[in-house]
Amino acid sequence: MESGQVVDLFRAFAAAGLRVWLAGGWAVDAIVGRQTRAHGDMDVAVDIRDLPSFLELLGERGFVVTTDWAPSRLELTAPDGQVVDVHPVTFAEDGSGRQAGHGGDVFHYASDGFVVGTIDGSEIPCLSAGQQLRFRDGYELRAVDIHDIELLRKYR
Repeated sequence: MESGQVVDLFRAFAAAGLRVWLAGGWAVDAIVGRQTRAHGDMDVAVDIRDLPSFLELLGERGFVVTTDWAPSRLELTAPDGQVVDVHPVTFAEDGSGRQAGHGGDVFHYASDGFVVGTIDGSEIPCLSAGQQLRFRDGYELRAVDIHDIELLRKYR
């Protein structure tokens, strides 16, 4: 995905009043304030209460579900090849969140794990550096993960 596509989608999410945050590699770039590598998709954390409206909005833009691992994640693909990897999050009153994992695992989002970053000069809600570092622990790291971790450590 290209940066302009990310900004365009987040403008649409905001206009619809949806609670959505960048995650994954694009969130790293939002924290850094510039694109640091190519991205094959856009990972997002979505408030589970907004998930039906979120999916409807993407559907209106031609996205279809291409991977369904509900309730842990969905992947949607547009005719032009854009891919959005969706992570539904259930929020507690204190602002923390929980995402169901594949196979019964649970991913925890700290209440301070949600911040604002910048893509192409536009402010974009995203996961904090600390939250992203927590999510890059416990699995075999790929080259992109090592790249992201090095950047995130500078912004923690």
